[in-house]
Amino acid sequence: MIDCHVHLWDPAGGFPWIKPGSEHHHPFGEGDLERSGAGLGLAGAILVEASRGDAGETRTLRELRLRRPDLIAGYVANLHVHGADGPGPFRALLHEWGASRPNGMRLGGTSWTDTPEAARALVPVLAEEGVVLQINLHQGALRAAADVTDRHPELKVVVDHLGNPPHLRTPEAGEWYRDIERAADATGVVVKISGLLTQQHGAPHQRIAHMLRHVVDTLGPDRCLIGSNWPICLPRGTRADSLTTSRLGLAHLTDDRRTRILHTTPARVYGLDS
Repeated sequence: MIDCHVHLWDPAGGFPWIKPGSEHHHPFGEGDLERSGAGLGLAGAILVEASRGDAGETRTLRELRLRRPDLIAGYVANLHVHGADGPGPFRALLHEWGASRPNGMRLGGTSWTDTPEAARALVPVLAEEGVVLQINLHQGALRAAADVTDRHPELKVVVDHLGNPPHLRTPEAGEWYRDIERAADATGVVVKISGLLTQQHGAPHQRIAHMLRHVVDTLGPDRCLIGSNWPICLPRGTRADSLTTSRLGLAHLTDDRRTRILHTTPARVYGLDS
């Protein structure tokens, strides 16, 4: 299994969103990541940027990937911090790094139009170079992903945390179900099943399982990934707890279809070494 969503950070190096005194306000390094995965049967993890706020974080993620290929199968960097340089220098950087370039670049914000225009201007470069666009939007993530793949049919777009659906106890969840069905028509959209321990805290497991089964059955095993969102998940549970929750909707699948979600699809989508 490949855990498609983990973070590492040291608050002393930036990360202004991490509040002093919170459970997240201490360093999480590669040793912590390794210990958190002990006994879980993991083949690796996708290391995702944690909004340090500078291009140096991209270099740090790359160094970690090169140093610990046994632990880190690939990495996703922050697209925002490269926007000011423009498409030309960004493309040159990807070429310079070659096989060690990011497997994906993440764009985040309240909504698609809320993201920086300079960062959005780099999306055509991702499409041309075969680098995944990963989006984490609080509103309309699935619709935005479908729209951007309409404009760039060759682009793969990974939607973090199921598109950040409303809590299942609220009536607004119905709109999210409709967005999943629309995303199914956009073949370049891949949905990451992650973030459930925090976003759906208190929801009955059977309702979460129903939601995840709907995602898997609507999109198919070639367009779904699994992630723990470790160490963000820690206030609600361990990395093992998070992965167990993310797998609630897979019990009905054949072994082949389950393997595709857990390993084959992430390897293909992110272009990982076999």
